[in-house]
Amino acid sequence: MARVCIQTQDFDLSAETAALRAADGGTGAVVAFVGTVREQGSGAAVSAMALEHYPGMTEAAIEAMVDEAMTRFDIRAARVIHRVGLLQARDQIVLVLVASAHRGPAFQACEFLMDYLKTQAPFWKKEHTPDGAHWVDARVADDEALARWGIQAGNAP
Repeated sequence: MARVCIQTQDFDLSAETAALRAADGGTGAVVAFVGTVREQGSGAAVSAMALEHYPGMTEAAIEAMVDEAMTRFDIRAARVIHRVGLLQARDQIVLVLVASAHRGPAFQACEFLMDYLKTQAPFWKKEHTPDGAHWVDARVADDEALARWGIQAGNAP
């Protein structure tokens, strides 16, 4: 099973969790994060979101993030699935799964990976609203979340 997958099709949380658990009998905890397209964006209703990326570069960047999580936390495995293309409101966007012997490191690594993904993964998001489509800007709060881990992003205006 690949640690990182960028795809247009939806994912199945149960199937992905089962596959991660089946790979290692020493796993005592699996923590999952599923991100979805919100119906409310930057103050406007969102009907859809288009996500773009650079193939190859995106996978390599997320692989490096997983490597960093493996180094920082006592985890046994991690898997990141991120969707691209046109997604409708309420669609799943991202799955982060982390397996460890105990829950603490799994929770920490999962949160670390999401903070890292929000600021460092090369994705571009365009929200579709009743007023038209617009690119989503980096947020100061996301840079601050990553800074908790000792990493400076500086992406937000």
